[in-house]
Amino acid sequence: MTTSAARGSVAVVTLGCTRNEVDSEELAGRLAADGWRLVEDAALADVAVVNTCGFVEQAKKDSIDTLLEAADLKQTGRTRAVVAVGCLAERYGRTLADELPDADAVLGFDSYADVSAHLRAVLDGRPPQAHVPSDRRRLLPLSPVARPDIAGDVALPGHLAQVVRTRLDDRPWAPLKIASGCDRRCAFCAIPAFRGSFVSRRPTDVLAEASWLAEQGVRELFLVSENSTSYGKDLGDLALLEKLLPELAAVEGVDRVRVSYLQPAEVRPGLLEVMAGTPGVSPWYDLSFQHAAPGLLRRMRRFGGTEPFLDLLERVRAVQPAAGTRSNVIVGFPGETEADVEELEQFLTMARLDVVGVFGYSDEDGTEAEGLDGHLPEPVVAERVERLSGLVEELTAQRALERVGEAVQVLVEEHDPDEPGTVVGRADHQGPDVDGVCLLHLPPHVQPPAVGTLVDGVVVDARGVDLVVEPTVGGEPTR
Repeated sequence: MTTSAARGSVAVVTLGCTRNEVDSEELAGRLAADGWRLVEDAALADVAVVNTCGFVEQAKKDSIDTLLEAADLKQTGRTRAVVAVGCLAERYGRTLADELPDADAVLGFDSYADVSAHLRAVLDGRPPQAHVPSDRRRLLPLSPVARPDIAGDVALPGHLAQVVRTRLDDRPWAPLKIASGCDRRCAFCAIPAFRGSFVSRRPTDVLAEASWLAEQGVRELFLVSENSTSYGKDLGDLALLEKLLPELAAVEGVDRVRVSYLQPAEVRPGLLEVMAGTPGVSPWYDLSFQHAAPGLLRRMRRFGGTEPFLDLLERVRAVQPAAGTRSNVIVGFPGETEADVEELEQFLTMARLDVVGVFGYSDEDGTEAEGLDGHLPEPVVAERVERLSGLVEELTAQRALERVGEAVQVLVEEHDPDEPGTVVGRADHQGPDVDGVCLLHLPPHVQPPAVGTLVDGVVVDARGVDLVVEPTVGGEPTR
Protein backbone atom coordinates (compact mmCIF):
# COMPACT_ATOMS: atom_id res chain seq x y z
CA MET A 1 0.00 0.00 0.00
CA THR A 2 1.19 3.51 -0.74
CA THR A 3 2.35 5.29 2.41
CA SER A 4 0.67 8.39 3.77
CA ALA A 5 3.94 10.25 3.37
CA ALA A 6 3.83 9.53 -0.37
CA ARG A 7 0.20 10.55 -0.70
CA GLY A 8 0.53 13.68 1.44
CA SER A 9 -1.80 15.26 3.96
CA VAL A 10 -5.39 16.41 3.58
CA ALA A 11 -7.86 18.40 5.69
CA VAL A 12 -11.60 18.05 5.15
CA VAL A 13 -13.49 21.22 6.06
CA THR A 14 -17.25 20.73 6.43
CA LEU A 15 -19.97 23.34 6.00
CA GLY A 16 -23.74 22.95 6.10
CA CYS A 17 -25.90 20.20 7.54
CA THR A 18 -25.27 16.90 9.27
CA ARG A 19 -25.82 15.10 5.97
CA ASN A 20 -22.70 16.86 4.74
CA GLU A 21 -20.86 15.66 7.84
CA VAL A 22 -21.55 12.06 6.83
CA ASP A 23 -20.29 12.77 3.30
CA SER A 24 -17.12 14.36 4.71
CA GLU A 25 -16.39 11.35 6.90
CA GLU A 26 -16.98 9.06 3.93
CA LEU A 27 -14.52 11.11 1.86
CA ALA A 28 -12.05 11.03 4.74
CA GLY A 29 -12.45 7.27 4.96
CA ARG A 30 -11.73 6.82 1.28
CA LEU A 31 -8.68 9.08 1.47
CA ALA A 32 -7.29 7.42 4.61
CA ALA A 33 -7.76 3.99 3.05
CA ASP A 34 -5.68 5.12 0.08
CA GLY A 35 -2.83 6.39 2.24
CA TRP A 36 -3.55 10.06 2.80
CA ARG A 37 -2.75 11.48 6.22
CA LEU A 38 -5.74 13.31 7.70
CA VAL A 39 -5.10 16.56 9.59
CA GLU A 40 -7.57 18.92 11.26
CA ASP A 41 -6.01 22.26 10.29
CA ALA A 42 -6.17 23.20 6.62
CA ALA A 43 -3.02 25.30 7.09
CA LEU A 44 -1.12 22.10 7.87
CA ALA A 45 -2.44 20.14 4.89
CA ASP A 46 -1.14 19.70 1.37
CA VAL A 47 -4.74 19.70 0.15
CA ALA A 48 -7.74 21.43 1.73
CA VAL A 49 -11.00 19.76 0.71
CA VAL A 50 -13.94 22.08 1.42
CA ASN A 51 -17.31 20.31 1.59
CA THR A 52 -19.61 23.17 0.64
CA CYS A 53 -23.29 23.91 1.26
CA GLY A 54 -25.57 25.16 -1.52
CA PHE A 55 -28.88 25.38 0.31
CA VAL A 56 -29.60 29.11 0.72
CA GLU A 57 -27.86 32.34 -0.22
CA GLN A 58 -26.06 32.82 3.11
CA ALA A 59 -24.81 29.24 3.08
CA LYS A 60 -23.46 29.70 -0.42
CA LYS A 61 -21.68 32.89 0.63
CA ASP A 62 -20.17 31.14 3.65
CA SER A 63 -18.92 28.34 1.40
CA ILE A 64 -17.28 30.74 -1.04
CA ASP A 65 -15.69 32.70 1.82
CA THR A 66 -14.28 29.48 3.25
CA LEU A 67 -12.85 28.49 -0.14
CA LEU A 68 -11.20 31.88 -0.47
CA GLU A 69 -9.76 31.65 3.05
CA ALA A 70 -8.38 28.21 2.25
CA ALA A 71 -6.89 29.55 -0.99
CA ASP A 72 -5.07 32.26 0.99
CA LEU A 73 -3.25 29.46 2.83
CA LYS A 74 -1.42 28.68 -0.39
CA GLN A 75 0.46 31.92 0.19
CA THR A 76 0.96 31.64 3.96
CA GLY A 77 0.92 27.93 4.85
CA ARG A 78 1.97 24.60 3.42
CA THR A 79 -1.29 24.19 1.50
CA ARG A 80 -0.68 23.43 -2.15
CA ALA A 81 -4.24 22.97 -3.40
CA VAL A 82 -7.85 23.74 -2.53
CA VAL A 83 -10.63 21.47 -3.78
CA ALA A 84 -14.36 22.24 -3.61
CA VAL A 85 -16.79 19.36 -3.12
CA GLY A 86 -20.32 19.14 -1.75
CA CYS A 87 -23.63 20.69 -2.72
CA LEU A 88 -22.36 24.03 -4.03
CA ALA A 89 -19.81 22.24 -6.21
CA GLU A 90 -22.43 19.78 -7.45
CA ARG A 91 -25.02 22.46 -8.06
CA TYR A 92 -22.86 24.96 -9.98
CA GLY A 93 -19.92 22.91 -11.23
CA ARG A 94 -18.13 24.63 -14.10
CA THR A 95 -19.74 27.99 -13.32
CA LEU A 96 -18.26 27.90 -9.82
CA ALA A 97 -14.88 26.89 -11.22
CA ASP A 98 -14.90 29.78 -13.70
CA GLU A 99 -15.92 32.33 -11.07
CA LEU A 100 -13.58 30.99 -8.41
CA PRO A 101 -10.19 30.37 -10.05
CA ASP A 102 -8.57 30.19 -6.60
CA ALA A 103 -10.11 26.73 -6.24
CA ASP A 104 -7.82 24.19 -7.93
CA ALA A 105 -10.67 21.77 -8.63
CA VAL A 106 -14.46 21.61 -8.34
CA LEU A 107 -15.67 18.03 -7.90
CA GLY A 108 -19.27 16.83 -8.07
CA PHE A 109 -20.76 13.80 -6.33
CA ASP A 110 -19.75 11.50 -9.19
CA SER A 111 -16.10 12.21 -8.34
CA TYR A 112 -16.31 10.89 -4.78
CA ALA A 113 -15.55 7.26 -5.66
CA ASP A 114 -12.17 8.30 -7.13
CA VAL A 115 -11.48 11.26 -4.85
CA SER A 116 -7.95 10.10 -4.02
CA ALA A 117 -6.98 9.88 -7.68
CA HIS A 118 -8.47 13.33 -8.30
CA LEU A 119 -6.44 14.87 -5.47
CA ARG A 120 -3.26 13.26 -6.76
CA ALA A 121 -3.99 14.66 -10.20
CA VAL A 122 -4.52 18.13 -8.73
CA LEU A 123 -1.15 18.02 -6.96
CA ASP A 124 0.47 16.78 -10.17
CA GLY A 125 -0.89 19.81 -12.05
CA ARG A 126 -3.54 17.81 -13.91
CA PRO A 127 -6.81 18.94 -12.30
CA PRO A 128 -9.96 17.24 -13.60
CA GLN A 129 -12.50 19.20 -15.55
CA ALA A 130 -15.28 20.67 -13.46
CA HIS A 131 -18.49 18.82 -14.17
CA VAL A 132 -21.49 20.29 -15.97
CA PRO A 133 -24.44 20.25 -13.54
CA SER A 134 -27.68 18.55 -14.45
CA ASP A 135 -30.93 17.68 -12.72
CA ARG A 136 -29.94 14.58 -10.73
CA ARG A 137 -33.56 13.49 -10.47
CA ARG A 138 -33.22 12.31 -14.07
CA LEU A 139 -30.58 9.74 -13.12
CA LEU A 140 -33.16 7.42 -11.57
CA PRO A 141 -36.65 6.27 -12.60
CA LEU A 142 -39.61 8.41 -11.64
CA SER A 143 -41.21 5.46 -9.87
CA PRO A 144 -39.51 4.80 -6.49
CA VAL A 145 -40.02 1.02 -6.73
CA ALA A 146 -37.91 0.94 -9.91
CA ARG A 147 -34.90 2.61 -8.30
CA PRO A 148 -33.19 -0.10 -6.20
CA ASP A 149 -32.10 -2.08 -9.27
CA ILE A 150 -29.98 0.75 -10.69
CA ALA A 151 -29.29 3.01 -7.70
CA GLY A 152 -25.96 1.27 -7.18
CA ASP A 153 -24.76 2.65 -10.50
CA VAL A 154 -25.39 6.26 -9.43
CA ALA A 155 -23.06 8.23 -7.14
CA LEU A 156 -25.00 8.61 -3.89
CA PRO A 157 -22.97 10.10 -1.04
CA GLY A 158 -23.47 8.19 2.18
CA HIS A 159 -24.75 5.07 0.39
CA LEU A 160 -21.74 2.77 0.55
CA ALA A 161 -22.69 -0.81 1.32
CA GLN A 162 -19.56 -1.33 3.39
CA VAL A 163 -18.44 1.10 6.07
CA VAL A 164 -15.79 3.36 4.57
CA ARG A 165 -15.84 6.22 7.00
CA THR A 166 -13.40 7.95 9.33
CA ARG A 167 -14.67 10.01 12.24
CA LEU A 168 -13.49 13.61 12.10
CA ASP A 169 -14.42 14.46 15.69
CA ASP A 170 -14.83 12.72 19.04
CA ARG A 171 -18.37 13.76 19.88
CA PRO A 172 -20.51 11.17 21.68
CA TRP A 173 -23.14 11.45 18.93
CA ALA A 174 -22.86 11.03 15.19
CA PRO A 175 -25.11 11.47 12.16
CA LEU A 176 -26.12 8.30 10.36
CA LYS A 177 -27.55 8.71 6.89
CA ILE A 178 -30.57 6.53 6.12
CA ALA A 179 -31.49 8.02 2.73
CA SER A 180 -30.51 10.61 0.14
CA GLY A 181 -32.53 12.87 -2.12
CA CYS A 182 -36.14 13.97 -2.10
CA ASP A 183 -39.23 13.40 -4.23
CA ARG A 184 -41.17 16.38 -2.92
CA ARG A 185 -41.47 19.46 -5.09
CA CYS A 186 -41.60 22.33 -2.62
CA ALA A 187 -41.69 25.52 -4.66
CA PHE A 188 -38.86 27.19 -2.73
CA CYS A 189 -36.39 24.29 -2.58
CA ALA A 190 -33.63 23.37 -5.03
CA ILE A 191 -32.30 20.38 -3.06
CA PRO A 192 -34.01 17.62 -5.12
CA ALA A 193 -32.40 18.94 -8.32
CA PHE A 194 -28.83 18.59 -7.04
CA ARG A 195 -29.27 15.82 -4.46
CA GLY A 196 -31.51 13.73 -6.72
CA SER A 197 -34.50 11.47 -6.21
CA PHE A 198 -35.21 9.81 -2.90
CA VAL A 199 -33.20 6.62 -2.34
CA SER A 200 -33.21 4.65 0.92
CA ARG A 201 -30.15 2.85 2.22
CA ARG A 202 -30.78 -0.81 2.88
CA PRO A 203 -31.41 -1.62 6.56
CA THR A 204 -28.48 -4.04 6.68
CA ASP A 205 -26.10 -1.26 5.58
CA VAL A 206 -27.55 1.20 8.09
CA LEU A 207 -27.25 -1.33 10.92
CA ALA A 208 -23.68 -2.21 9.96
CA GLU A 209 -22.68 1.44 10.10
CA ALA A 210 -24.55 1.91 13.38
CA SER A 211 -22.55 -0.94 14.93
CA TRP A 212 -19.32 0.56 13.61
CA LEU A 213 -20.19 3.96 15.09
CA ALA A 214 -20.93 2.34 18.45
CA GLU A 215 -17.51 0.71 18.34
CA GLN A 216 -16.04 4.21 17.89
CA GLY A 217 -17.67 5.34 21.15
CA VAL A 218 -20.85 6.90 19.75
CA ARG A 219 -23.70 6.83 22.27
CA GLU A 220 -26.35 8.64 20.19
CA LEU A 221 -27.23 7.93 16.57
CA PHE A 222 -28.71 10.92 14.74
CA LEU A 223 -30.63 9.59 11.74
CA VAL A 224 -30.46 12.05 8.86
CA SER A 225 -31.91 12.34 5.36
CA GLU A 226 -33.82 14.87 3.32
CA ASN A 227 -37.11 13.22 4.35
CA SER A 228 -36.98 10.46 6.94
CA THR A 229 -40.71 9.72 6.79
CA SER A 230 -40.27 8.44 3.21
CA TYR A 231 -37.72 5.84 4.27
CA GLY A 232 -38.40 2.47 2.70
CA LYS A 233 -40.90 3.53 0.05
CA ASP A 234 -38.43 2.68 -2.74
CA LEU A 235 -37.68 -0.66 -1.06
CA GLY A 236 -41.35 -1.63 -1.13
CA ASP A 237 -42.07 -1.05 2.55
CA LEU A 238 -43.26 2.36 3.74
CA ALA A 239 -43.27 1.06 7.33
CA LEU A 240 -39.56 0.16 7.16
CA LEU A 241 -38.50 2.96 9.51
CA GLU A 242 -40.82 1.55 12.18
CA LYS A 243 -39.05 -1.81 11.82
CA LEU A 244 -35.56 -0.32 11.72
CA LEU A 245 -35.80 1.86 14.83
CA PRO A 246 -36.02 -0.99 17.38
CA GLU A 247 -33.05 -2.72 15.73
CA LEU A 248 -30.96 0.45 15.87
CA ALA A 249 -31.92 1.05 19.50
CA ALA A 250 -30.77 -2.51 20.30
CA VAL A 251 -27.25 -2.00 18.90
CA GLU A 252 -24.77 -2.65 21.70
CA GLY A 253 -23.29 0.58 23.05
CA VAL A 254 -26.05 2.82 21.66
CA ASP A 255 -28.17 4.65 24.23
CA ARG A 256 -30.17 6.97 21.99
CA VAL A 257 -31.55 6.97 18.47
CA ARG A 258 -32.84 10.29 17.20
CA VAL A 259 -34.80 10.80 13.97
CA SER A 260 -34.51 14.07 12.07
CA TYR A 261 -36.62 15.73 9.41
CA LEU A 262 -40.14 14.38 9.59
CA GLN A 263 -42.66 15.61 7.04
CA PRO A 264 -45.91 16.34 8.94
CA ALA A 265 -48.11 15.07 6.11
CA GLU A 266 -46.26 11.74 6.13
CA VAL A 267 -46.16 11.05 9.88
CA ARG A 268 -48.10 7.82 10.25
CA PRO A 269 -49.81 6.59 13.45
CA GLY A 270 -47.59 3.52 13.36
CA LEU A 271 -44.44 5.65 13.33
CA LEU A 272 -45.65 7.64 16.33
CA GLU A 273 -46.40 4.41 18.19
CA VAL A 274 -42.93 2.99 17.54
CA MET A 275 -41.12 6.23 18.38
CA ALA A 276 -43.06 6.52 21.64
CA GLY A 277 -42.94 2.83 22.54
CA THR A 278 -39.33 1.90 21.77
CA PRO A 279 -36.87 2.39 24.65
CA GLY A 280 -33.85 4.31 23.40
CA VAL A 281 -35.68 6.25 20.67
CA SER A 282 -35.56 9.88 21.71
CA PRO A 283 -38.86 11.73 22.27
CA TRP A 284 -37.84 14.40 19.78
CA TYR A 285 -39.90 15.45 16.78
CA ASP A 286 -38.24 17.50 14.06
CA LEU A 287 -41.32 18.53 12.09
CA SER A 288 -41.00 20.48 8.86
CA PHE A 289 -43.97 22.86 9.10
CA GLN A 290 -42.51 25.81 7.08
CA HIS A 291 -45.67 27.90 7.63
CA ALA A 292 -49.20 27.54 9.03
CA ALA A 293 -51.48 29.42 6.63
CA PRO A 294 -53.10 26.71 4.43
CA GLY A 295 -53.37 28.85 1.30
CA LEU A 296 -49.73 29.89 1.42
CA LEU A 297 -48.64 26.31 2.10
CA ARG A 298 -50.45 25.20 -1.07
CA ARG A 299 -48.60 27.93 -2.96
CA MET A 300 -45.39 26.47 -1.53
CA ARG A 301 -46.50 23.05 -2.88
CA ARG A 302 -46.92 21.74 0.65
CA PHE A 303 -49.75 20.37 2.78
CA GLY A 304 -51.23 21.14 6.16
CA GLY A 305 -52.08 24.23 8.13
CA THR A 306 -52.76 25.39 11.67
CA GLU A 307 -55.48 22.85 12.49
CA PRO A 308 -53.78 19.64 11.24
CA PHE A 309 -50.42 20.74 12.65
CA LEU A 310 -51.86 21.35 16.10
CA ASP A 311 -53.65 17.99 15.86
CA LEU A 312 -50.31 16.28 15.10
CA LEU A 313 -48.66 17.97 18.08
CA GLU A 314 -51.56 16.91 20.29
CA ARG A 315 -51.16 13.30 19.15
CA VAL A 316 -47.43 13.43 19.90
CA ARG A 317 -47.96 14.84 23.39
CA ALA A 318 -50.77 12.41 24.13
CA VAL A 319 -48.22 9.58 24.11
CA GLN A 320 -45.12 11.58 25.16
CA PRO A 321 -46.11 14.66 27.18
CA ALA A 322 -42.51 15.84 27.62
CA ALA A 323 -41.51 15.32 23.98
CA GLY A 324 -39.26 17.88 22.37
CA THR A 325 -40.70 19.51 19.24
CA ARG A 326 -38.95 21.77 16.76
CA SER A 327 -39.50 23.21 13.29
CA ASN A 328 -38.44 25.82 10.76
CA VAL A 329 -40.65 28.45 9.17
CA ILE A 330 -40.24 30.66 6.12
CA VAL A 331 -41.63 34.20 6.08
CA GLY A 332 -41.87 36.54 3.13
CA PHE A 333 -42.74 33.86 0.56
CA PRO A 334 -44.20 35.41 -2.62
CA GLY A 335 -47.85 36.24 -2.03
CA GLU A 336 -47.67 36.07 1.76
CA THR A 337 -50.26 38.44 3.24
CA GLU A 338 -50.45 40.11 6.62
CA ALA A 339 -53.26 37.68 7.47
CA ASP A 340 -50.91 34.77 6.67
CA VAL A 341 -48.29 36.16 9.03
CA GLU A 342 -50.87 36.61 11.78
CA GLU A 343 -52.00 33.01 11.37
CA LEU A 344 -48.39 31.83 11.63
CA GLU A 345 -47.98 33.89 14.81
CA GLN A 346 -51.16 32.38 16.24
CA PHE A 347 -50.02 28.87 15.39
CA LEU A 348 -46.60 29.30 16.98
CA THR A 349 -48.19 30.72 20.11
CA MET A 350 -50.48 27.69 20.41
CA ALA A 351 -47.93 25.09 19.33
CA ARG A 352 -45.50 25.48 22.27
CA LEU A 353 -42.50 24.31 20.25
CA ASP A 354 -39.14 24.01 21.96
CA VAL A 355 -37.15 25.45 19.06
CA VAL A 356 -38.15 27.32 15.88
CA GLY A 357 -35.83 28.47 13.12
CA VAL A 358 -37.11 31.56 11.28
CA PHE A 359 -35.88 32.14 7.73
CA GLY A 360 -36.62 34.93 5.31
CA TYR A 361 -37.53 33.87 1.80
CA SER A 362 -35.00 34.43 -0.98
CA ASP A 363 -35.07 33.17 -4.56
CA GLU A 364 -33.19 29.97 -5.33
CA ASP A 365 -32.00 29.31 -8.86
CA GLY A 366 -34.27 27.02 -10.86
CA THR A 367 -37.11 26.78 -8.34
CA GLU A 368 -40.78 27.33 -9.09
CA ALA A 369 -41.02 30.12 -6.53
CA GLU A 370 -38.42 32.15 -8.42
CA GLY A 371 -41.02 32.74 -11.15
CA LEU A 372 -44.03 33.39 -8.94
CA ASP A 373 -45.73 36.76 -8.78
CA GLY A 374 -46.22 38.59 -5.51
CA HIS A 375 -42.56 38.88 -4.51
CA LEU A 376 -42.25 41.07 -1.42
CA PRO A 377 -39.72 43.89 -1.05
CA GLU A 378 -36.61 42.87 0.91
CA PRO A 379 -37.34 45.35 3.73
CA VAL A 380 -40.76 43.75 4.24
CA VAL A 381 -39.22 40.27 4.40
CA ALA A 382 -36.58 41.52 6.85
CA GLU A 383 -39.22 43.13 9.06
CA ARG A 384 -41.24 39.92 9.18
CA VAL A 385 -38.14 37.87 10.04
CA GLU A 386 -37.37 40.24 12.91
CA ARG A 387 -40.97 40.21 14.08
CA LEU A 388 -41.29 36.40 14.06
CA SER A 389 -37.82 35.92 15.53
CA GLY A 390 -38.74 38.12 18.48
CA LEU A 391 -41.94 36.18 19.06
CA VAL A 392 -40.13 32.85 18.80
CA GLU A 393 -37.45 33.93 21.25
CA GLU A 394 -40.13 34.77 23.80
CA LEU A 395 -42.19 31.63 23.19
CA THR A 396 -39.27 29.19 23.33
CA ALA A 397 -37.96 30.78 26.52
CA GLN A 398 -41.40 30.30 28.05
CA ARG A 399 -41.43 26.69 26.89
CA ALA A 400 -38.04 26.09 28.52
CA LEU A 401 -39.34 27.48 31.82
CA GLU A 402 -42.29 25.09 31.62
CA ARG A 403 -39.76 22.27 31.90
CA VAL A 404 -38.58 23.32 35.37
CA GLY A 405 -39.13 20.34 37.64
CA GLU A 406 -38.82 17.74 34.86
CA ALA A 407 -36.50 14.78 35.32
CA VAL A 408 -33.97 14.52 32.50
CA GLN A 409 -31.04 12.34 31.53
CA VAL A 410 -28.15 14.38 30.18
CA LEU A 411 -25.62 13.10 27.66
CA VAL A 412 -22.40 14.94 28.56
CA GLU A 413 -20.79 16.57 25.52
CA GLU A 414 -18.20 18.98 26.90
CA HIS A 415 -16.85 20.65 30.02
CA ASP A 416 -17.59 24.38 30.06
CA PRO A 417 -14.20 26.17 30.08
CA ASP A 418 -15.78 29.43 31.27
CA GLU A 419 -17.66 27.96 34.23
CA PRO A 420 -15.65 25.46 36.28
CA GLY A 421 -17.90 22.76 37.66
CA THR A 422 -20.38 23.07 34.80
CA VAL A 423 -20.65 20.51 32.05
CA VAL A 424 -22.68 20.89 28.87
CA GLY A 425 -24.88 18.18 27.47
CA ARG A 426 -28.30 17.43 26.06
CA ALA A 427 -31.46 15.86 27.36
CA ASP A 428 -33.43 13.34 25.31
CA HIS A 429 -35.73 16.06 23.97
CA GLN A 430 -32.87 18.26 22.68
CA GLY A 431 -31.34 17.73 19.25
CA PRO A 432 -27.64 18.29 18.56
CA ASP A 433 -26.30 21.60 17.25
CA VAL A 434 -29.70 23.15 16.50
CA ASP A 435 -31.47 23.07 19.88
CA GLY A 436 -30.80 24.26 23.39
CA VAL A 437 -28.48 22.45 25.79
CA CYS A 438 -28.42 21.39 29.42
CA LEU A 439 -26.02 23.15 31.79
CA LEU A 440 -25.31 20.54 34.45
CA HIS A 441 -24.18 22.06 37.75
CA LEU A 442 -22.21 19.55 39.83
CA PRO A 443 -21.52 19.68 43.58
CA PRO A 444 -17.94 20.75 44.39
CA HIS A 445 -16.92 17.28 45.60
CA VAL A 446 -18.06 15.50 42.44
CA GLN A 447 -15.56 14.81 39.67
CA PRO A 448 -16.95 16.06 36.33
CA PRO A 449 -18.23 13.08 34.33
CA ALA A 450 -16.45 12.15 31.14
CA VAL A 451 -17.79 13.15 27.75
CA GLY A 452 -20.26 10.50 26.63
CA THR A 453 -21.52 9.82 30.15
CA LEU A 454 -25.24 9.84 30.96
CA VAL A 455 -26.20 11.76 34.10
CA ASP A 456 -29.66 11.85 35.71
CA GLY A 457 -30.88 15.25 36.84
CA VAL A 458 -33.78 17.62 37.32
CA VAL A 459 -34.39 20.94 35.56
CA VAL A 460 -34.17 23.82 38.06
CA ASP A 461 -34.03 26.87 35.78
CA ALA A 462 -33.77 28.04 32.18
CA ARG A 463 -31.60 30.53 30.33
CA GLY A 464 -33.41 31.22 27.10
CA VAL A 465 -33.79 27.78 25.51
CA ASP A 466 -30.98 26.29 27.62
CA LEU A 467 -31.88 24.34 30.75
CA VAL A 468 -30.07 24.48 34.09
CA VAL A 469 -29.95 20.97 35.56
CA GLU A 470 -28.98 19.73 38.98
CA PRO A 471 -27.86 16.09 39.13
CA THR A 472 -29.72 13.53 41.20
CA VAL A 473 -28.32 10.38 42.84
CA GLY A 474 -25.58 12.46 44.44
CA GLY A 475 -24.45 13.87 41.11
CA GLU A 476 -22.92 10.56 40.08
CA PRO A 477 -23.11 9.43 36.44
CA THR A 478 -25.74 6.81 35.71
CA ARG A 479 -23.35 4.94 33.42
